[in-house]
Amino acid sequence: MTTASLPLAGLRVVEFAHMVMGPACGLILADMGAEVIKVEGVEGDSTRRLTGSGAGYWPTYNRNKLSLAVDLKSVEGLAAVLRLIDDADVLIENFRPGAMARLGLGYEALRERNLRLIYCSLKGFLPGPYEQRTALDEVVQMMGGLAYMTGPPGRPLRAGASVNDVMGGMFGAIAVLAALNERSRTGRGQLVQSGLFENNVFLVAQHMLQGAVTGRPAEPMPTRLSAWAVYDVFETADDERVFVGAVSDAQWLAFCTAFGLRHLADDAGLATNNQRVHARDQFMPFVREHLRRLSRDEIMRRCDEAGLPFAPIARPQDLYADPHLAASEGFTTITLSDGATAEVPRLPVCMDGRRFATRVDLPPAGRDTAALLRRSGYAEEDIAAMSSRGVVRIPDVTS
Repeated sequence: MTTASLPLAGLRVVEFAHMVMGPACGLILADMGAEVIKVEGVEGDSTRRLTGSGAGYWPTYNRNKLSLAVDLKSVEGLAAVLRLIDDADVLIENFRPGAMARLGLGYEALRERNLRLIYCSLKGFLPGPYEQRTALDEVVQMMGGLAYMTGPPGRPLRAGASVNDVMGGMFGAIAVLAALNERSRTGRGQLVQSGLFENNVFLVAQHMLQGAVTGRPAEPMPTRLSAWAVYDVFETADDERVFVGAVSDAQWLAFCTAFGLRHLADDAGLATNNQRVHARDQFMPFVREHLRRLSRDEIMRRCDEAGLPFAPIARPQDLYADPHLAASEGFTTITLSDGATAEVPRLPVCMDGRRFATRVDLPPAGRDTAALLRRSGYAEEDIAAMSSRGVVRIPDVTS
């Protein structure tokens, strides 16, 4: 698939971003065909060097991007970046509040230079009393009710992925696309913003409205009154676990038939979902013990044949062997910093049968600096001089 055939071909994006939120926003646009120029310090984005639970950030969110490594605090470096911005459609940034303005790269300054620029600012909070506060995914999960809903009572627990960072980047990309559509009518760019905290509030809205509808505050998920009677993780005969759900009256009958529970299907006191929800304590211990006599694979086979929702309890590493992901082009290949290759999930969308893949491998810091400076009109001797003074980083491609 060539870049010219992709939906965002011809779109030029300059990305000032690190960690997850900003890079995720840039990745969405890059995978769909935009030219995304990642602006890094001469030492490279610090995200490259994270370890522990952060070791996967860089390789996950930075394929299909170009790397310009430059000292933004130098006069020459700033001038070089401004040349790129003058010719850009979109700017993405997720640095601390005020950091871009202090560099001379705030929205107010740049819109005077490029009236068509769409400036996407990704922060912990949208404008308001909290907007100057430093936020992390963990911070907003704690203050936004998500950690309360995820853990058992008295033990708030963050979700097991950077859900707000990723979704905040996604909402930023959605806003960018909406602003591009508006620019096609008005000819003018605009400031678009996405906030981690507000994203988290959007995620827990269903629990907020549950309280509004029922008159009772939502309980944490581990102790909640489920909306469905059968919506559980079951232990199996081979010491595995499997999730099974029955979320309609028809599925309840299919569940009872699949597992030989006709006496439950014939019980008039369990005919409707709401009846079953309030009678869970009466029949679910029996159901659990009944399924405990079967293997995980046998439970999944019966559920599959009956059209019931089911799932094995997979670990992240198990997904590489998932037959559906293998058959549906769920992964694309990247090259890690040590030269090894790895498979990374593609964007979870399909357009006219197309999945978006790696066109440009993960960039070493500054890989594209020289080429981008040439395109901006710099002579070779000027590029060499800027490199020798440490204004930009140009890696030795022969090493």
